[in-house]
Amino acid sequence: MALSKNSQNAIITVFNTCIVTITSLASLRDLYLASSTLLSINRPSLSSMNSSTSLTLLDLSSCGLSNSAYHWLFKISSNLLALDLNSNQLAGPIPDYAFSNMTALQHLNLSLNQISAISKSFGNMCGLKTLHLFDNNLTGQLPELFLNLSGCSKNSLEILKLGGNKLTGSLPDITEFSSLQELHLFDNKLDGSFPEKFRKPSPLVILNLDGNQLWGSLPDLSVFPFLTRLDVSDSRLNGTVSEGLGRLSKLEFLDLFGNSLEGMITESHVSNLSKLKYMDFSFNSLALNFSFGWLPPFQLESIGLLHCKLGPHFPKWLQSQKNYYFLDISDTEISDAVPSWFWDLSPNLYYLNLSHNHLEGTMPDLLLNYAGYPGIDLSSNDFEGPVPPVPGNVTSLNLSNNKFSGPISSLCSISGEYFSYLDVSDNLLSGELPDCLLRWQALAVLNLANNNFSGNFPNFVGSACPLESFNVRNNSFVGEIPPSLKKCNELKIIDAGDNKFSGTIPAWIGDTLPKLAILSLRSNQFHGSIPRNLCRLSKIQLLDFSLNSISGAIPKCINNLTAMVEKASSNTTITHIYVYCSATLDGFVSKYDDIAVIVWKGTDQQYKKTLGLVKSIDLSSNKLHGEIPEEITSLEGLIPLNLSRNALTGPITSKIGQLNLLDSLDLSNNQLTGEIPESLSLLNYLGVLDLSNNNLSGKIPSSNKLLGFDASAYAGNLELCGSPLPVKCPEDEPAQSPAITMQHSEDGIISTGFYVSVALGFIVGFWGFVGSLLLNRSWRRAYWQFLDHTKERLCTNTVPNVAKRQR
Repeated sequence: MALSKNSQNAIITVFNTCIVTITSLASLRDLYLASSTLLSINRPSLSSMNSSTSLTLLDLSSCGLSNSAYHWLFKISSNLLALDLNSNQLAGPIPDYAFSNMTALQHLNLSLNQISAISKSFGNMCGLKTLHLFDNNLTGQLPELFLNLSGCSKNSLEILKLGGNKLTGSLPDITEFSSLQELHLFDNKLDGSFPEKFRKPSPLVILNLDGNQLWGSLPDLSVFPFLTRLDVSDSRLNGTVSEGLGRLSKLEFLDLFGNSLEGMITESHVSNLSKLKYMDFSFNSLALNFSFGWLPPFQLESIGLLHCKLGPHFPKWLQSQKNYYFLDISDTEISDAVPSWFWDLSPNLYYLNLSHNHLEGTMPDLLLNYAGYPGIDLSSNDFEGPVPPVPGNVTSLNLSNNKFSGPISSLCSISGEYFSYLDVSDNLLSGELPDCLLRWQALAVLNLANNNFSGNFPNFVGSACPLESFNVRNNSFVGEIPPSLKKCNELKIIDAGDNKFSGTIPAWIGDTLPKLAILSLRSNQFHGSIPRNLCRLSKIQLLDFSLNSISGAIPKCINNLTAMVEKASSNTTITHIYVYCSATLDGFVSKYDDIAVIVWKGTDQQYKKTLGLVKSIDLSSNKLHGEIPEEITSLEGLIPLNLSRNALTGPITSKIGQLNLLDSLDLSNNQLTGEIPESLSLLNYLGVLDLSNNNLSGKIPSSNKLLGFDASAYAGNLELCGSPLPVKCPEDEPAQSPAITMQHSEDGIISTGFYVSVALGFIVGFWGFVGSLLLNRSWRRAYWQFLDHTKERLCTNTVPNVAKRQR
């Protein structure tokens, strides 16, 4: 209930009275006013604090204080030893006068504000021991900030926390701060290197440079003999690791994760680190080169060596480690059988990752008692034989991409209380699924793809279903999609493709699964029409019903698939979070990125890292009929669209050009009619086009985009013409002289024109010859002489021949 103005004033008056009374107490030393938001609107309360001379500790955290508070801070008691101003609204640079009167101050907390620079007066606080400025807006070069602290405070400062800011530059020589024990610079933008040399020994105990952009090598840090914690993870270092690391005999925590360090890590680097408990060299190009019989002096609790080089042999030094709760030696180039001693795992274990190696052999029984709730990843190896029993309290299990065979009934040892992630895809597993699957009530990710499981898929029991990913692709399951999935309203993926599921497409998918992003039922035995209910799947990005016997029309409400309307996507992956934890339920969060198979440009392609960006519809090889709905052109985020091998009719909509992200369009083997729309040439990203074997007609639009496709993209359309087809359109034929129209006789050769030509020729020829003889006397005489001579020759030759014949 909102208070009236009078009520608010009354409360403020009471609050003022309380503050004045409290601060007037002669013996008051510690005053905690954290989260007292009335202070942000009540100046009298603040000024009254200046009157207390005995006050040594003042906590004003989360009080909503702004820069106006600086005006009374410099008047506050010079006896103050500790001041906490974290989580307020202090912004910009700190004025020089703000803390200049606090000569006795030892502890100052200004974290979680919006401060951009510190005052030079900080260097004059000769008793200052701790300065917290993390999660502010500090900018500029780190060496310049250290200059502001280089007065007498550099001899007193013990703890300096500057993490979560925007500081740049190199790391200065911090040994100049003779008392400094902790330096926290995580999550800044440091883009330089370590100093070439540290000048003198330092009492530094903790150095945290996590999450910067440093370059160069990790230098000799032996000037810090008391160092217990060194964290330079995710800092982009790209050189080598100095052997001086081995002289940090008190080191307990060493994190070099996520750099580009290279070279060898030998026994010299670690042989003196007897107190080391945490070691993470993951995501570097480091090679661990230890002799075969070397025994490390430490007992590690956490071992992270992901993407380092340990192989080809299995590292024997691990046999001496008995206390680890975390072991990740994935992707470390090991090509070997796992020795039997290894499976005598630490009872403290709650994370084991041996994935992406070439480990071989059969797995022993892993039914051991673990104090925690372990996650196990043995994927992408060459393990074979039956799936072993695993700890009943396991939280995640990944056995994918191996050669395990037989049924998975051994997994019934899993209690399911916290079991949230199972991936046994890409093995040689077979048989029907065991009923114990039904009691895994926490299961969020289930991946059984690419095996030979058979039978009906069991129904999940219980009122709640946290399942987010259901992938059973490429098996031999029969029957209907399990109706109990309708309870799993967190589902993002259903991939049941390449099975023998039958029946109609369940309408409840559209009614009960609002978060569904991937729905693939390709290559099954579904029939019937596409339910209009599916148009409610506003999050759907991939819809694949290809290679079934689905009939009917494409629903016009398809434009309600709004995720395909959006051209951009906020997530590149489709990710699921799962947890593995210790016996005290101290959880560690990990993630699982889903995989989907999409037929793209005629081949099956797997998408994982960019799956969240793919927007695809494939309804090919069914019995769909009717026209392609114009509404489909509103799905402007579509990249591949495949409607081929159906019985679709009518024209290609002229609005097809609105799908301007389209990379692949296949409308082949239908009964489409009409002309190819000009707007198709607007699809600048189109790389695959197939309009073949339809009833399209007219000229192919003469754009560079459409002319660039092979003739096969247009083949089988008998009335289609123009390049790149060899058939020319009538308007493209070369111009010819007008032809003489002739009337043919019945034999097709002799015509009226023929007879007229003969008559005219005879008349012209006869009178031309005879007329010449009549008009020219000399020609006439010569002509008659010619006839006489011809007659005599004929008579001379003919008479003897006649006589011979008579004889």
